[in-house]
Amino acid sequence: MSSRADAPDAQDVDVAIVGAGFAGIGMATQLARRGRESFVLLERADAVGGTWRDNVYPGIACDVPAHLYSFSFRPAGDWGSVFPSGADIRDYLQRTVDDEGLNPHIRLRCELLDAHWDADTGRWYLVTGTGLVRARVFVMAVGRLSEPRMPEVEGLDSFTGEIVHTAQWRPDVAVAGARIGVVGTGASAIQLIPHLAADAEELVVFSRTAPYVVPRNDRVYTEDERDELRDPTAASALRERLLTDADKAFRQRLGLHPEIDEIRDRALGHLAAQVPDARLREILTPDYEIGCKRILLSDDFYPTLLRSDVVFEASALDSVVESKARAQSGNTYDLDILVMATGFEASRPPAAGRIRGCDGLLLADHWADGMVSYASTSVSGFPNMFVLDGPNAALGHNSAIYMIETQLDYVLGAVDFLSRDAESSLEVSASAEVEYTREIDERSASTVWMTGCGSWYVDPRSGRLTLLWPGTAVSFRERNGVFDPGPYRVTTVGADRPGSAHHATTPVLAGAPRATGGGHGRSVEPRHIRQIRRSEEHR
Repeated sequence: MSSRADAPDAQDVDVAIVGAGFAGIGMATQLARRGRESFVLLERADAVGGTWRDNVYPGIACDVPAHLYSFSFRPAGDWGSVFPSGADIRDYLQRTVDDEGLNPHIRLRCELLDAHWDADTGRWYLVTGTGLVRARVFVMAVGRLSEPRMPEVEGLDSFTGEIVHTAQWRPDVAVAGARIGVVGTGASAIQLIPHLAADAEELVVFSRTAPYVVPRNDRVYTEDERDELRDPTAASALRERLLTDADKAFRQRLGLHPEIDEIRDRALGHLAAQVPDARLREILTPDYEIGCKRILLSDDFYPTLLRSDVVFEASALDSVVESKARAQSGNTYDLDILVMATGFEASRPPAAGRIRGCDGLLLADHWADGMVSYASTSVSGFPNMFVLDGPNAALGHNSAIYMIETQLDYVLGAVDFLSRDAESSLEVSASAEVEYTREIDERSASTVWMTGCGSWYVDPRSGRLTLLWPGTAVSFRERNGVFDPGPYRVTTVGADRPGSAHHATTPVLAGAPRATGGGHGRSVEPRHIRQIRRSEEHR
């Protein structure tokens, strides 16, 4: 790959964004409104929308209220119901692209094949399926829910029927009159299961762990309500109320009383009210602390399990031999379709295996002991690169869009700083990343995510909480909402790095709480940090 300034076919931009979901579209919208930086938005698929483009299974919807699951700078007041459907969200994102004039900046069917930082030119070189892009700033917006995870099941390749992941659903899946097995009982599964049961001859639900479920209580807005909420001021006020109410739930994740008892009673009361059969109710009762896994919202999941043509198999899928699916319990089922509601490769994003920073350091290697960052947005060893919706930037109790907007403000602050000197680059120090990682470990140690059970929020190798921010949405903004160059090395492009680099001494954002004491779980200075320290010593 050519990564030099003389690459003749490269498209030159100030900012290259990879991924056209909420994060990427939000970043592009803010840049377009500023009108100061050139930018391109690269998307490997043939349409925008990210998770909401890919997931089109029957019943797909959001479990965050619509007015909170939308951009504050684009308050769509005309939602038809409290919780938006997947189609509603896709339409909202497409309208954003159209209204904000983003189409000329978007390159569809343009997959990122390789990204490499070139210190001599101070540019990122992105090799894509449609050509080379050279950018001063690289924004990674691929998200956590973009790579479906398929479970390792013995004999799965021998299955004579059809296998489909929920994130790869197709309209031509022949569910009518079929014998269907659904693997998993997470957020996607409980939305899909009632719809499949309505058409299937028989439905088997393989459940390794029973979920906690609370009432969804969705409803259609009246015309008067919709008229009122078309006013951006009213829509924004509702959004703020929803945000504040949702943040109160973080006390549950800390295991505090009476909050955790109240939500547990609500979930178990919902189960008792909807499942009169004592035996079924017993196997549907979770054996772990509530909130450790995502609390699900549904009014029709439990009633579906009461149907005579639905079997709740309280164990995981163990093996497959042609059309026969065997559960860990030993029960065997003849099936025509296997639906994998098994989530995503969230803690180990495959895109990290295609990104190289200083001295050729591979992001996947940097994250070999679990994803780490500074301010949940910058990564040491990867100058002028920012990650949206990545390490510790998600929530288990509130809206991801609020978190993304906080990160957008941070990135725009960094871009403003870089605009003062066209020949400079920014790289967060290894020590700042270590301090932030220690702070995350300390914040998360007492939460239910670390004490209540095992979940996909926790990195399977390191045992660290790497996906969620262990605090409220508002505390994330207070901690990470304003860019400060203090923890960054500012380097002049083309100069000898040891002489031109400036080592800032401030390890955390100005005004933010400083972490103290040791971390939890594995060492907060794993091998990738030691590698960066050695690299810094030689610059």
